[in-house]
Amino acid sequence: MRLLAIIKPMPITPPVDLNALQTFVVFCEAGSMTLAAARLGVSQSAVSQLIKRLELNMACALLDRDARPAQLTQAGRTLLALARDLLAHANSMAERVRQGGLSGHPRIRLGCVDSFAATVGPALVRALSNEASELHLGSGLTPDLLTQLLGRELDLAICTDAATSQPRLTQTPLFAECFVLVLPLAYAGTPQPALADLPAQLPLIRYSLRSLIGQQVERYLHHMGMAAERRFEFDATDPLLSLVAAGLGWAISTPLCLWQSRHFIGQVAVFSLARTALGQREFFLLQHRGEWPQLADDMAQVTRQVVRHSLLPEMRAALPTLPDEALAFF
Repeated sequence: MRLLAIIKPMPITPPVDLNALQTFVVFCEAGSMTLAAARLGVSQSAVSQLIKRLELNMACALLDRDARPAQLTQAGRTLLALARDLLAHANSMAERVRQGGLSGHPRIRLGCVDSFAATVGPALVRALSNEASELHLGSGLTPDLLTQLLGRELDLAICTDAATSQPRLTQTPLFAECFVLVLPLAYAGTPQPALADLPAQLPLIRYSLRSLIGQQVERYLHHMGMAAERRFEFDATDPLLSLVAAGLGWAISTPLCLWQSRHFIGQVAVFSLARTALGQREFFLLQHRGEWPQLADDMAQVTRQVVRHSLLPEMRAALPTLPDEALAFF
């Protein structure tokens, strides 16, 4: 015959009522119900009821009411010794939570499009290193970053889409960069070929339509009345430029994408393109409405300074054919 052990459930201790605990501490410091009520701005009856509630919560008497005036029991003295630290911790926690939504940043989760993360990212991380005890930087395609931001997996995101259809988000414009034409190195030093003539000479190497830049380039080509056979498509710049460098085609890219893959710069020729509203992509800092306002402003300022005073001079030195309007600032 098997005996089954009977497991009794553990009793659940109700949480401590911090309001009642605060009232108890004030009573102990004041020495009477009347003075405690005056300090708290409540009635003497309310003070008495809160202390009785605390006694029920603790399942023991905290006051010896037979004494005149009422005195603390041993349990009451023990609770008073512990209560001040507990209340101080609770107040500190509340303050940290409030500050976390305003200026304090214990942890920042930032997502950036790949080309931004690889070029501006290091300087931005350096600038933010004193702003948070933990900094998580991720990269990816704009649609993925937007999904992560809306799902609260990221706190802020730097994307190439303003996400104006998302009322929960606010957008801070950062800068814009124009599209550039990238050809095999054999075209260096030659007159720029007409865009419409290129498909007859070489195939177009595209960014895939899964990426936002691929969609933006496609809209630009349509605007320019261009049609090119779909043969090679890539999500990233490295494989795209490797085919151009190998003389297998031509591409439309941007200065930041080229700088992200600058090990190919000496193997390709870069030309400007007709500047139109569709012939560029814009960068935005996205965050949830009402959250991180000061941090967003600081990040935007740092980003513009880094791009204007550090990144752009380096790109111009390495790419003398880069057009004057390669980058524009809001």
